[in-house]
Amino acid sequence: MIRPSIPDDTIALIDIAKTIGFQPDELEALSEMLSDYFGGDRDTDHFWITDDDNGPVGVAYCEPERMTDQTWNLQLIAIRPDRQGQGRGATLLSYVEQTLASCGGRMLVVETSGMPDFERTRTFYAKCGYEEEARIRDFYTTGDDKIVYRKMLAD
Repeated sequence: MIRPSIPDDTIALIDIAKTIGFQPDELEALSEMLSDYFGGDRDTDHFWITDDDNGPVGVAYCEPERMTDQTWNLQLIAIRPDRQGQGRGATLLSYVEQTLASCGGRMLVVETSGMPDFERTRTFYAKCGYEEEARIRDFYTTGDDKIVYRKMLAD
């Protein structure tokens, strides 16, 4: 079941991020983002959703790109490693796309690393209909490019 994230999900969502390789500083930032969101910072359009199967097994976070016409950025999508390969990530991503399209979203962009460890992630986005739009060399660090994918949500 895919549903809006709730405050009780916080620990499990951070744990999912940790199991997929988030670093301590990234986990701290994620914790602060969730705390702000659940603490009442809901005056913007960003949203968190949870894939729940007797407890959170996946998460997605999306926010609008500032100064654009209905362009959104998928900042995070993650499925617990023991639940990957079951179509859950594609289902969660499709839910995000449908939600955005239903409220006028025009385009969804997602960014990921160009490192070999992220090949599976890049393949996932391509299978879900995303096209590589840009590559910024050495963005994250020397030798680690940022790859930007995009998908049009509405014509």
